[in-house]
Amino acid sequence: MNGFVLGGVSSGVGKTVATLAIIQALEDAGHEVQPAKAGPDFIDPSHHEAIAGRPSRTLDLWLCGEDGLQRNYARGEGDVDGSHPSARGTSSPDICVVEGVMGLYDGDGSSTAMVAEALDLPVVLVVDAKAGMESVAATALGFQRYAETIGREIEVAGIVAQRAHGGRHEQGIRDALPEDLEYFGRIPPNDDLEIPDRHLGLEMGAEAALPREALREAADSLSAERLAAVASEAVAPETAVEDEPEPVDATVAVADDAAFCFRYPATLERFRERAELVSFSPLAGDPVPDCDGVYLPGGYPELHAADLESAGTLAELGTLASEGLPVLGECGGLMAMSQSLTTAEGKTSEMAGILPADVTMHDRYQALDHVELEALEGALTANTGETIRGHEFHYSSADVDGDARFAFETVRGDGIDGNHDGLTEYKSLGTYVHVHPESGAFDRFLETLDGSR
Repeated sequence: MNGFVLGGVSSGVGKTVATLAIIQALEDAGHEVQPAKAGPDFIDPSHHEAIAGRPSRTLDLWLCGEDGLQRNYARGEGDVDGSHPSARGTSSPDICVVEGVMGLYDGDGSSTAMVAEALDLPVVLVVDAKAGMESVAATALGFQRYAETIGREIEVAGIVAQRAHGGRHEQGIRDALPEDLEYFGRIPPNDDLEIPDRHLGLEMGAEAALPREALREAADSLSAERLAAVASEAVAPETAVEDEPEPVDATVAVADDAAFCFRYPATLERFRERAELVSFSPLAGDPVPDCDGVYLPGGYPELHAADLESAGTLAELGTLASEGLPVLGECGGLMAMSQSLTTAEGKTSEMAGILPADVTMHDRYQALDHVELEALEGALTANTGETIRGHEFHYSSADVDGDARFAFETVRGDGIDGNHDGLTEYKSLGTYVHVHPESGAFDRFLETLDGSR
């Protein structure tokens, strides 16, 4: 599967809108497109899926490692094999569009440039052209030459001009570009191409998908032919995609609704490959399915706290956890596993009561970083002394009881109290950290459940 990476000159330059318009342009030209996202984000990929009809691949060197990143990219070629209910295509994708994170060279541990280098894919640079013409070319040339200055082996192949008008504006940009920087088109200014945002980032794709008409209008200003031609084949992983661990005798129940919507496609794939997977909605009041363990992904429980309390599923889950059912929660899942959740407006709702903590939302984010944890004792996701890598981004804080037990020491990151993460109670675990299955954490979780009935 050929591909290219869409890098920005900075955060906020409009990479997500450019990515969606490019996906639309390529699909209109007859291509089957696999979207992907550099970095650990959950929200931008939801917009990719809303347009492309395929789950977006997560490509983060810190979370996955180089071989894991390459393997996760390669798995995208099979996203239409029936394993994903949302995959609408009937044939394998032929081109992958990777949206970058922040500016091209920004990011400690997993920048967009590092992802492009690890995959050996060319970079298409998104440059804000709202108030420039020749300066747009100068900016792009600087980004192209900076790679050599820092010894980063990537090719900045050309640009997409964001917020550029047609006519003299567009022609001035094209004329100023050096011969080795190709012009792939522009994204015209359009209020309909603005995605609403809130805490944690943009609104999810299911809530605020961009209108097709506006995307097609933007796609008409892009050259799908030149974009497809610049795409190249990615580096193959050293470890084959097929070399996966053996199945386990377990059923995993995964919460899936507007309150629990942050999970990587690869996580669900790993669950399906190694165990039986069933889903349920705590927000809808679904009973907890008959299972050997429960996974509560992150999401927005704070937006639905009162409804989660009244629905009754979390109370049932708390009872089952106290009887020994293993529950694994990440970030929003941790919040739902706590004793109570207080919104930024001061409204408090009872949660599952599994973990000895009370959670409070704040107006500003409390942690944002790549994270490394070291297991203090055998936990659901790591053996004693093992380290796992993940990512944290949350607006809440947890006030833990004095007798609370932690499963991890934070080698890097804030965790729950600055030094620890992973509140553990009964056979359950709640962390502020999101992990990718390439970390091995979900394999450990499944193996802990094996034969637990």
